[in-house]
Amino acid sequence: MQARSALFDVYGDHLRSRGSQAPVAAVVRMLDPVGIAAPAVRTAISRMVTQGWLEPVQLRGGRGYRTTERANRRLDEAGDRVYRRHVPSWDGHWHLAFVTPPAARAARTRLRADLTFLGYAELADNVWVSPFPRGELTTVLERAGARARSARADHFDTEPTGAWDLDALRSAYEGWLASADRLVGAQLAAHDDADEAAFAARFHLVHEWRKFLFADPGLPDALLPDDWPGRAAADLFATEAHRLKPGTDRFVARCLDA
Repeated sequence: MQARSALFDVYGDHLRSRGSQAPVAAVVRMLDPVGIAAPAVRTAISRMVTQGWLEPVQLRGGRGYRTTERANRRLDEAGDRVYRRHVPSWDGHWHLAFVTPPAARAARTRLRADLTFLGYAELADNVWVSPFPRGELTTVLERAGARARSARADHFDTEPTGAWDLDALRSAYEGWLASADRLVGAQLAAHDDADEAAFAARFHLVHEWRKFLFADPGLPDALLPDDWPGRAAADLFATEAHRLKPGTDRFVARCLDA
């Protein structure tokens, strides 16, 4: 687990509802049970400030950091997808984005990653498709220095679901279903303090589940087979995350109050 990724999980899953800010010392305490050392936390915070995700703030508990508006938009969108909140209904149409990419190679690579995160797939060179228009598309394009024209497609001769590797996604969901119980159980057994154990277990659970944001575009049920394992995986995730939340919340409160 990388420190930067873990920080996004902390701010998105635990601090977003608590003012989106915390002293550095509290963040260090929260990440200690999941194996992220203090120097790595501080280095990751510094990089996230440079990248525009965090900004410094003086708090009662000392110097701290809060998420920027840009980060809050990304965290809220990710949270909606992680917890399947506000799942839109599909009207049967597809959203197309004809992208004029930036000239710099690094910017193009970052743009591709961001578009994939939003749920788009590249249907043809620089033509990206999604079952829904994504609210963050304009922000992502502007940040990369790219432009795009959009269109709505009513019909394809071949369904564009082939733009995503659904076989690999099926295997990933099946693997997650087979390993989630062991993941939670190992963390619960590794910590003597019950609330700390709940936090560590839920943190790892959410961290692993969040990886599907980069692979699963959230296709409508009408486009997925009846035996799609993503449904059972989502149910298991929701059940375990809910079960572990009370102890997790108590541990986070202790870290913030210490």
